[in-house]
Amino acid sequence: MTDTTPTVLQRPLDPVRGDPPTPRRPVWIRPVLLPVAVAVTIGAIFISVYLSAFHAPAARDLPVAVVGTSAEATSVARRLPERSPDTFLLKPVPDREAARTAVERGEVFAAYVPGHGESELLYAGAHGPSVSTLLTSSFDALARADGERLTAVDVVRASAEDTRGLVVFYTTFGLVLAGYLFGIMTFQLGPGLTMRRRLASLGAFGGAGGLAVACVVFAFGALPAPFLGVAGLVALVAMAVGASTMLLVRSLRVLGSSAAAVLFMTVGNATSGGSLPTEFLPAWLEPFSAVLPVGVGVQAVSGLAYFHGDGVVSGIAILTAWTAAGVGGLSLLEYAPRRRA
Repeated sequence: MTDTTPTVLQRPLDPVRGDPPTPRRPVWIRPVLLPVAVAVTIGAIFISVYLSAFHAPAARDLPVAVVGTSAEATSVARRLPERSPDTFLLKPVPDREAARTAVERGEVFAAYVPGHGESELLYAGAHGPSVSTLLTSSFDALARADGERLTAVDVVRASAEDTRGLVVFYTTFGLVLAGYLFGIMTFQLGPGLTMRRRLASLGAFGGAGGLAVACVVFAFGALPAPFLGVAGLVALVAMAVGASTMLLVRSLRVLGSSAAAVLFMTVGNATSGGSLPTEFLPAWLEPFSAVLPVGVGVQAVSGLAYFHGDGVVSGIAILTAWTAAGVGGLSLLEYAPRRRA
């Protein structure tokens, strides 16, 4: 007689514990859910940073020189129209010549010269129209309240081809974006490249990118700065971002490109000072502008073009440090396993 009892299939026993092994998660969960989680997180960070920075930008401790004593500067601060109490940071200077020099060198955004019946405001239009409007409206109201007439003098004019004050930002940010893409593509297109060839590629990218950007900028006549100076600074920005992105991609794999996007394209862009000076950023965001390649590059290019090199030396040092850190980290990841072997 044939046995018709159905056979019950048993899971194989765990060789160590003797229990059936824990069922594995379906293989599709990670590739389906991880991109969702990463993309939503990056989007949320982007919106949070940009809304925090630009939903209601207000100047904080905007440096302005006042010709006179400390007591006179304090008096001017008290008589300024009611804004946030820390909108301006007034600094006394001895005379008009010192005030003008401070504006021209980027040490202050403007200088107020009180007078008898007529006051004067020396300002740098190269900082952008938003800053110029804030300064002229505030000190014009002060002069009118004192029964005086204000004469506003733009002593550092922006290029006539830069009507919105954004050329410095675009000059710098173009190769920040390119450096990010380079750092990703170098591993996608050449995963087996030797370290020496990868570094040669980085150097070629920086040099070619710097020259290309300088050519475009000078074709428009939009930036009053030396050609090689612009090319060199932009090349340093490109290599700083490129090397750092390479390190993040090499060490974090698929998450490295996302980390680089947050660091350079989101936080770096928002805190660059390209559309508004960093004094308009919230206190928690402002420090990023002094260390991330985007903000450092914007400050250096602006100083080279308009403010007697303000920020150029420190910019070169910081950008070189970013590049060296990226290259050094890549070298450790490349050569350390070989030494252990």
